[in-house]
Amino acid sequence: MIIQQIIGNPKTHSIEGLEIDLLEIEWFETTKRIQRKRTNSGVEIAIKFIQEGQRLNQDDILYQDDKKAVVVNIKPCEAIVMTPLSLLEMGTICYEIGNKHLPLFIQNDQIMMPFEMPMFRWLEASGYKPEKQEIKLLHLLKSNVAPHGHGNSSLFTKILNMASSND
Repeated sequence: MIIQQIIGNPKTHSIEGLEIDLLEIEWFETTKRIQRKRTNSGVEIAIKFIQEGQRLNQDDILYQDDKKAVVVNIKPCEAIVMTPLSLLEMGTICYEIGNKHLPLFIQNDQIMMPFEMPMFRWLEASGYKPEKQEIKLLHLLKSNVAPHGHGNSSLFTKILNMASSND
Protein backbone atom coordinates (compact mmCIF):
# COMPACT_ATOMS: atom_id res chain seq x y z
CA MET A 1 0.00 0.00 0.00
CA ILE A 2 1.46 3.37 -1.01
CA ILE A 3 0.55 6.44 1.05
CA GLN A 4 1.18 9.85 -0.57
CA GLN A 5 -0.86 12.02 1.78
CA ILE A 6 -2.57 12.04 5.14
CA ILE A 7 -6.37 11.62 4.99
CA GLY A 8 -6.98 13.50 8.25
CA ASN A 9 -7.26 12.75 11.94
CA PRO A 10 -10.12 11.63 14.22
CA LYS A 11 -10.88 15.28 15.14
CA THR A 12 -11.79 16.12 11.55
CA HIS A 13 -12.48 12.72 9.96
CA SER A 14 -14.73 10.05 11.47
CA ILE A 15 -13.37 6.51 11.86
CA GLU A 16 -16.04 5.44 14.34
CA GLY A 17 -16.95 1.78 14.08
CA LEU A 18 -13.92 0.88 11.97
CA GLU A 19 -11.18 -1.57 12.94
CA ILE A 20 -8.09 0.48 13.83
CA ASP A 21 -4.75 -0.84 12.56
CA LEU A 22 -1.90 1.10 14.16
CA LEU A 23 1.25 2.11 12.33
CA GLU A 24 3.75 2.46 15.17
CA ILE A 25 6.63 4.84 14.53
CA GLU A 26 9.46 6.46 16.49
CA TRP A 27 9.52 10.23 17.03
CA PHE A 28 12.36 10.70 14.52
CA GLU A 29 10.40 8.89 11.79
CA THR A 30 7.65 11.55 11.81
CA THR A 31 9.63 13.82 9.46
CA LYS A 32 10.79 11.16 6.99
CA ARG A 33 9.19 11.66 3.58
CA ILE A 34 9.96 8.16 2.30
CA GLN A 35 9.83 5.02 4.44
CA ARG A 36 8.56 1.45 4.53
CA LYS A 37 6.81 0.14 7.62
CA ARG A 38 4.39 -2.58 8.71
CA THR A 39 1.21 -1.97 10.65
CA ASN A 40 0.42 -3.97 13.79
CA SER A 41 -1.67 -6.38 11.66
CA GLY A 42 1.23 -6.87 9.21
CA VAL A 43 0.11 -4.66 6.30
CA GLU A 44 3.13 -3.27 4.47
CA ILE A 45 2.96 0.51 4.06
CA ALA A 46 5.17 2.60 1.77
CA ILE A 47 5.04 6.29 2.67
CA LYS A 48 6.09 8.58 -0.18
CA PHE A 49 5.22 12.18 0.63
CA ILE A 50 5.77 14.39 -2.41
CA GLN A 51 5.28 17.78 -0.76
CA GLU A 52 8.14 19.27 1.24
CA GLY A 53 7.50 19.71 4.95
CA GLN A 54 4.86 17.00 5.41
CA ARG A 55 5.19 15.17 8.69
CA LEU A 56 3.28 12.47 10.49
CA ASN A 57 1.44 13.31 13.70
CA GLN A 58 -0.15 11.23 16.42
CA ASP A 59 -3.51 9.78 15.24
CA ASP A 60 -3.07 10.75 11.56
CA ILE A 61 -5.24 8.56 9.34
CA LEU A 62 -3.19 7.17 6.45
CA TYR A 63 -5.74 4.79 4.93
CA GLN A 64 -9.44 4.10 5.30
CA ASP A 65 -11.97 1.79 3.70
CA ASP A 66 -15.38 0.40 4.76
CA LYS A 67 -13.88 -1.86 7.43
CA LYS A 68 -10.60 -0.47 8.67
CA ALA A 69 -8.42 2.59 9.14
CA VAL A 70 -4.63 2.76 9.42
CA VAL A 71 -3.73 5.27 12.14
CA VAL A 72 -0.33 6.61 13.24
CA ASN A 73 0.82 5.93 16.80
CA ILE A 74 4.06 7.53 17.97
CA LYS A 75 5.89 5.26 20.41
CA PRO A 76 6.93 6.59 23.81
CA CYS A 77 10.68 6.98 24.41
CA GLU A 78 13.02 8.08 27.17
CA ALA A 79 13.05 11.85 27.26
CA ILE A 80 14.42 14.79 29.22
CA VAL A 81 11.48 16.83 30.52
CA MET A 82 11.75 20.29 32.09
CA THR A 83 9.13 22.67 33.40
CA PRO A 84 10.51 26.20 33.11
CA LEU A 85 9.73 28.56 35.99
CA SER A 86 9.58 31.67 33.78
CA LEU A 87 9.49 32.79 30.18
CA LEU A 88 13.15 33.81 30.50
CA GLU A 89 14.09 30.31 31.68
CA MET A 90 12.10 28.75 28.83
CA GLY A 91 13.85 30.93 26.27
CA THR A 92 17.27 30.23 27.75
CA ILE A 93 16.75 26.46 27.86
CA CYS A 94 15.38 26.38 24.29
CA TYR A 95 18.29 28.52 23.08
CA GLU A 96 20.90 26.29 24.73
CA ILE A 97 19.36 23.06 23.41
CA GLY A 98 18.80 24.56 19.93
CA ASN A 99 22.36 25.86 19.88
CA LYS A 100 23.50 22.23 20.08
CA HIS A 101 21.24 21.35 17.10
CA LEU A 102 19.23 18.85 19.12
CA PRO A 103 15.52 18.24 18.49
CA LEU A 104 13.20 20.09 20.83
CA PHE A 105 9.57 19.46 21.74
CA ILE A 106 7.11 21.65 23.66
CA GLN A 107 4.07 19.99 25.22
CA ASN A 108 1.90 20.90 28.22
CA ASP A 109 4.06 23.96 29.05
CA GLN A 110 7.11 21.69 29.28
CA ILE A 111 10.30 21.46 27.23
CA MET A 112 11.23 17.95 26.10
CA MET A 113 13.94 16.27 24.11
CA PRO A 114 15.08 12.68 23.50
CA PHE A 115 17.13 11.48 26.46
CA GLU A 116 20.90 11.90 26.28
CA MET A 117 22.86 11.51 29.52
CA PRO A 118 25.49 14.18 28.68
CA MET A 119 22.75 16.76 28.00
CA PHE A 120 20.89 15.69 31.16
CA ARG A 121 24.06 16.22 33.22
CA TRP A 122 24.79 19.53 31.50
CA LEU A 123 21.27 20.80 32.28
CA GLU A 124 21.65 19.75 35.93
CA ALA A 125 25.08 21.40 36.18
CA SER A 126 23.60 24.58 34.67
CA GLY A 127 21.08 24.79 37.51
CA TYR A 128 17.99 23.45 35.73
CA LYS A 129 15.85 20.59 37.04
CA PRO A 130 15.60 18.05 34.21
CA GLU A 131 13.62 14.84 34.74
CA LYS A 132 13.95 11.57 32.87
CA GLN A 133 10.55 10.26 31.74
CA GLU A 134 9.09 7.71 29.33
CA ILE A 135 6.82 9.88 27.15
CA LYS A 136 5.52 10.37 23.61
CA LEU A 137 7.37 13.21 21.89
CA LEU A 138 4.59 14.71 19.79
CA HIS A 139 5.16 18.40 19.08
CA LEU A 140 8.53 18.85 17.40
CA LEU A 141 9.42 22.49 17.04
CA LYS A 142 9.84 23.38 13.39
CA SER A 143 13.33 24.46 12.47
CA ASN A 144 15.49 24.75 9.42
CA VAL A 145 17.58 21.80 10.64
CA ALA A 146 16.02 18.35 10.38
CA PRO A 147 16.23 16.18 13.50
CA HIS A 148 18.89 13.52 13.25
CA GLY A 149 18.54 11.59 16.49
CA HIS A 150 18.52 8.04 15.21
CA GLY A 151 20.51 6.96 18.20
CA ASN A 152 22.13 8.51 21.21
CA SER A 153 25.11 9.87 19.33
CA SER A 154 24.70 13.55 18.49
CA LEU A 155 27.86 15.55 17.91
CA PHE A 156 27.35 17.16 21.34
CA THR A 157 27.12 13.71 22.96
CA LYS A 158 30.27 12.50 21.17
CA ILE A 159 32.24 15.58 22.30
CA LEU A 160 31.03 15.29 25.89
CA ASN A 161 31.77 11.55 25.96
CA MET A 162 35.30 12.15 24.63
CA ALA A 163 35.89 14.93 27.17
CA SER A 164 34.62 12.86 30.09
CA SER A 165 36.65 9.77 29.11
CA ASN A 166 39.93 11.70 29.55
CA ASP A 167 39.41 12.04 33.31
